[in-house]
Amino acid sequence: MRRSLPVLIAVLVALFGSLLAPAAAAPAPDPLADGGPPPVVPRPAQWEDLGGTVDLTSRSRILLDPGSRARTTTEAGRQELPGPARQTGQGLAEQVQADIRSVTGLRLTISSGPEEPRPGDIHLRLTDDAELGAEGYRLDSSSAVSIEAASTHGLFYGTRTLLQTLRADSSHRAVPRARSTDVPTQQVRMVQLDAGRKFWEMDYLENLIRRMGDMKLNTLFLQLSDSEGFRLYSPKFPGLAERKHSYSRADIERLKALAARQHVQIMPGIDVPGHATVISEAFGIGFGSGANPCTGAHTHSHLTPDWIIDITDRDAVEVTKRLVAEFTDWFDAPLFSIGADELPGQLAECPRVKRHLAEDPDVSTLGDLLNGYINTLDDVVTAHGKRTAIYNGTEHLAAPQQQVHSPVVFLTWEGTGTDPIIPGHDEIAIGPFYVTPNNYHNLYPDERWMYERWVPNTADDMLGSGLMNWADYNFWAEDRYFEQVMAAPRALLADRAWNGSAVPDTLAGFRARTAALGDPPGVTTAPQPPRTDDGRPSHHWTFDAASYPAGWTYASSPPNTIMAEDVAGDLPGTTYIINNPTLVEDGVRGQAFRFDHNRDGVGFGGTDVAAPWTASAWVKLTATTSDQVLLSSRTGALKLQQYGSGKVGFTRFGDADHSFGYTVPLNRWVHLTWVAEPDRTTLYADGEPVGAVNASIPLPLRSIGTPNASLRGDLDELVTWDEALTPAQVQQRYAAYGR
Repeated sequence: MRRSLPVLIAVLVALFGSLLAPAAAAPAPDPLADGGPPPVVPRPAQWEDLGGTVDLTSRSRILLDPGSRARTTTEAGRQELPGPARQTGQGLAEQVQADIRSVTGLRLTISSGPEEPRPGDIHLRLTDDAELGAEGYRLDSSSAVSIEAASTHGLFYGTRTLLQTLRADSSHRAVPRARSTDVPTQQVRMVQLDAGRKFWEMDYLENLIRRMGDMKLNTLFLQLSDSEGFRLYSPKFPGLAERKHSYSRADIERLKALAARQHVQIMPGIDVPGHATVISEAFGIGFGSGANPCTGAHTHSHLTPDWIIDITDRDAVEVTKRLVAEFTDWFDAPLFSIGADELPGQLAECPRVKRHLAEDPDVSTLGDLLNGYINTLDDVVTAHGKRTAIYNGTEHLAAPQQQVHSPVVFLTWEGTGTDPIIPGHDEIAIGPFYVTPNNYHNLYPDERWMYERWVPNTADDMLGSGLMNWADYNFWAEDRYFEQVMAAPRALLADRAWNGSAVPDTLAGFRARTAALGDPPGVTTAPQPPRTDDGRPSHHWTFDAASYPAGWTYASSPPNTIMAEDVAGDLPGTTYIINNPTLVEDGVRGQAFRFDHNRDGVGFGGTDVAAPWTASAWVKLTATTSDQVLLSSRTGALKLQQYGSGKVGFTRFGDADHSFGYTVPLNRWVHLTWVAEPDRTTLYADGEPVGAVNASIPLPLRSIGTPNASLRGDLDELVTWDEALTPAQVQQRYAAYGR
């Protein structure tokens, strides 16, 4: 994650974003306000309600204008961004046919003859109309449903509006009679995934692409490298990416084929020269490698100098040029990100850098060195027909001799602004739209501000906006853990970036409208993890020293970001970068984690597990505080010291705190077990029942601790089950430790 702003500001923004956000200018009146918006997301920019409906029937047809059958665009639809349409009119008609059948059950015929549309027909036509641009469309459903656009981008978006109205209708066959000219407010409507720190399953990526297309989001930005991992597998670079947890050329082609049908561009990113430990170690090109290396004093305190590629070395620069040249050709989106962020200023004091600056007449400062490197890679990207994007930050470094090439696009992440801040460069605003769901950053977009106050900027140099997901300290989290916190702000970004006019309702109304739509055709339901009732644990964290699994590079300086291995399941965790728990030797079995600060924690990224469940842990508390959390999520927590009572308990946030009649003694190991059934939770201490409460919560598996409450003391042998263990099983588990 980009982290140069003070942590305190980041936390305040996350918690009080609606108070800190700059006051929005008074938006223009909404043309939909009088007649009410159609039940679609995003709202059309203009909508004239004609009253009544037109029904699709078994006699309805899909009529494709003959001149549009083999084409993807007219001259008016040819624009650099969002990227060229790759679906022909015929391909779109066939896709609409399948989607209509999925939603309505009707199997409509496709015709590209000269027939006149009948009531209930769907008529698709490309038109050379500059007013519609690359993505706009006109819809007229006064009798037939006529959709015209300058490219198949626009035709596709018109059919998404049609399909959403059908999904919202109780019969799934009635379309509101209306006329609409619908053109987006912003060109780039982006969703980003941190695919360097975390590997995303292909099924999830395909579902995400379908959801994006349905809501007219047009750019999926996959950051495919970061300190901990490189996710593109090419035989040209052996040892760089581990095959099981990376994407082959065939995988990318599969995603691109689907994305073309959903009118989503897949924008790749390889982050250099910082955030690059995995690259540095694979090729031996980091600032910590070779003779007279830079040291920890020349980089961020929690990292090693190999976090940065040695951009003073010609061979290191050539390696990154080869990487960019190879992987730009894997993708067809118009933008390619090279990151270029968070270069530590103290790097300028490294003797290797000082010597280079003294010897190279083209650079005199660290800023010159970075900007020259950006321009070198930009030449490669440009030679492959793409445009370079970088995260902003280099503008803060003095650079009297080297300025970043003017076509380079800045992804402006610092702060909460959405207005252009980098003179001479196009920008995409990402700062207010961060999803970083760990207890260290704890960043979630302010959804009320996004919907009710944000006015998307339409300046010529503001290309659009992007929702950013970062997997810091959730390297092995479940895909659905992130989806549950990304879905709502993703829909909000889709709505506002497409239609920047005043909203007709409240956030609650928008949420209800989105929920009523559900998922689009083709989205598959992710399989739920199997529930086991055989007495075997679902997860078991031993808190012993362990190496990162294959596919992940340990990029921190010890003892930061240590792993909590899961020996029973598939949900390892990792500690954070400040106030880490410490690995100590005197655990119940082997080692243990020692916690001594509220910001201590372990990120798992698991989703809640409904009762019945069991959780047990060995704890040795060393202090009393107002609130000590063992396991937490956004909905609830297991407490070692409950707020207000000081006793063991659990909480459903926003609902109730529950306490058992038991207080954990200090300075000795105690084995605690919670056994939850749908309406009752029993607590055991050292194998014996010590209390029960007639309530329960889902088992929270997001993290150990919360941003403001962690335990004080030692933790060992944390185990969970997908079943309610019997008293005899609890006693047996305790006795097995022989204490």
